[in-house]
Amino acid sequence: MIKAKVYSQTNQEVGEIELREDIFGVKVRPELLHLVVRAHLAAKRQGTVATKNRAKITGGGRKPWRQKGTGRARAGSIRSPLWRGGAVVHGPQPRDYSFKVNKKIKKLALKMALSSLLAEDRLKIVDKFEFPEIKTKKFVEVKNNLGVKKPLIVLQERYNNLELSARNVPGVSVLTQDFLNTYDALKHSELVIEKEAILKLQERLG
Repeated sequence: MIKAKVYSQTNQEVGEIELREDIFGVKVRPELLHLVVRAHLAAKRQGTVATKNRAKITGGGRKPWRQKGTGRARAGSIRSPLWRGGAVVHGPQPRDYSFKVNKKIKKLALKMALSSLLAEDRLKIVDKFEFPEIKTKKFVEVKNNLGVKKPLIVLQERYNNLELSARNVPGVSVLTQDFLNTYDALKHSELVIEKEAILKLQERLG
């Protein structure tokens, strides 16, 4: 087991927590992290770009001039790709960019990301967040107390006051532990996680 300190939201040390070594002490393999992040970004692509081929362009049903005798090159349609206003040849069409990555690989990559953050002292465990009202100024004060700049805050469950207080602070994201993924964990400079959330996370990844 790995022992980690637990802090209050005022950055006072309030205890310790035991973290599982098979989750927070995993050897990092950059190629797996790269694969999972690439898959995550590919799945987010809309893939709705499209160009019109000859079948999709209005007009061009009539041959513009007769085949021979005009001195001009042969033409069968004014919607030819060679003509202005014509079709596009081999242009992009709607497609799905996502590709499959095994669940075990995704889980292992998240363990590696968490292990990396803990080893680099970029993971902070907070006992509990308390926001009696929605106040951005209060959130910035808590963030500064914790000594983090652009953190990803992971909660055990939705906390509306905290989420709305952090909404307008640049570079800060808030999500629940069941939505934590490798990409979000690596995207932010620090990870701030609730004690209850980290216990649930260990159950989920165990």
